[in-house]
Amino acid sequence: MGQQPKQLTPERSPLHRWGYELRMLREARGLALRQLSRQALVDYSHLGRFERAERKPRREQVQRLDSILEAGGTLIRRWDDVDAGRGHVANSSGHVANSASGLAQSLLEEGASADTGISVPCRLQDGSVIFVTVPRRSFLSAGAGLGAAAMLGSGTPAVASTHAGLARRARAAKAYGSTPIEHLRQLRRLLIDSDNLLGPQQAIPAVREHIDVIQQLRREAAGSDRQQLMELQTQFAEFASWLYQDAGDHRAATYWLDRALQWSHTVGDQDLTCYVMARKSQLAGDMRDLVEVVDLAEAAQQMARPGTRLATVGQTYEAYGHALRGEADASERAFDRAREAAEELGTDPSPWGVWLTASYVEVHRAQGLVVLGQHGRAADAFAVAIEQLPGGYHRDRGVYLARQAVAHAGAGVPEQASAVGLQALTVAEDTGSARIVSELAHLDAALARWKDLTEVSEFRSAFDAVIPHQVNRTDST
Repeated sequence: MGQQPKQLTPERSPLHRWGYELRMLREARGLALRQLSRQALVDYSHLGRFERAERKPRREQVQRLDSILEAGGTLIRRWDDVDAGRGHVANSSGHVANSASGLAQSLLEEGASADTGISVPCRLQDGSVIFVTVPRRSFLSAGAGLGAAAMLGSGTPAVASTHAGLARRARAAKAYGSTPIEHLRQLRRLLIDSDNLLGPQQAIPAVREHIDVIQQLRREAAGSDRQQLMELQTQFAEFASWLYQDAGDHRAATYWLDRALQWSHTVGDQDLTCYVMARKSQLAGDMRDLVEVVDLAEAAQQMARPGTRLATVGQTYEAYGHALRGEADASERAFDRAREAAEELGTDPSPWGVWLTASYVEVHRAQGLVVLGQHGRAADAFAVAIEQLPGGYHRDRGVYLARQAVAHAGAGVPEQASAVGLQALTVAEDTGSARIVSELAHLDAALARWKDLTEVSEFRSAFDAVIPHQVNRTDST
């Protein structure tokens, strides 16, 4: 029996991402390592090390591999990322301190041989909070809480961790009155429900492993089964992106959305491609990319069928993009159009964007109002959205509470901001959601001028107690 290929970890570094792309392209062309090594004039063992990110290729080798695999320059562009040494810091938002790169690099250098990194919040010695990608064996002094089991991987995985076992279970789904495809669909729905309650860190390993399992099953499938597996693979990739986005790792989130967009074209489902395009706009908004957030939203709207949920999703993200750009009038007009469209939506058979409601539009309007400095209006809008949020959206409620707390602080109501912030902190501890923690870090900084108020002191102390702190190396042993 042949040796099982080593699982790759593209989110770990640009070099790991390049190796993953190489393997994906090679397998898509149906080439074994030895076949590609002969064609590319690259030593067989070296080629394997390229894929596993154990050896960096030379540029001429990259160019040759890109040409043979008909990658259209993808491998060359990814190699340029490696060669430029583009960072490994999960830059979550504007509160990231200038010292983040140095701290993250030192963590990575010390833990380069550890397990796959995770994105965690850390309070620096200057008091600021950053997100860094660190090995599981970290030297941060961790506070109790903040979803410690999820954040540090001490929980029980949702599924068995061996690919062979996962693939066997999928193939044997008939024992449970199902098919491998339906089994995987049910699993995805279960993981989505789990994410809503427990946050992303528990679900990420299972989602990553099942993407690999689907790829194994695709090698054995034909006809409509192969097509449906490709669609499932795209859906799992989009979900992986969402999990990484909520975990604060925007680089990995971008990677998996790029994969989902590429695979969606293979599926040939325009609604699926449109949905992924809209999600890319949403991610660009989280990353404060003032160009891509609107351009991607407009592209999604052009792709969407008129009068559908997906068209309204694109309008909503476009409206928020205008707010990020400081274009208050354009943002208000776009939100009004999206709200009207959401209220008039009829029956739409597409499974994408089923969560789109008028309330969802208003949540993003409130978020835009915060960006535009209209904090009082934003706090009121968040209150309405939280009240209308359906049951089961535990983590989303925490996000909205945290954003409402920031709005209260901006409106000069520190006592209310602190009370709502404590509610959000409870959800952050349960889920380990970096989106909540990022907002609470903004709140922590905004409340500093009222630090002597009892309510403010209570929130800031509680928040500080669950955030890992940078270790002073001179004091550590």
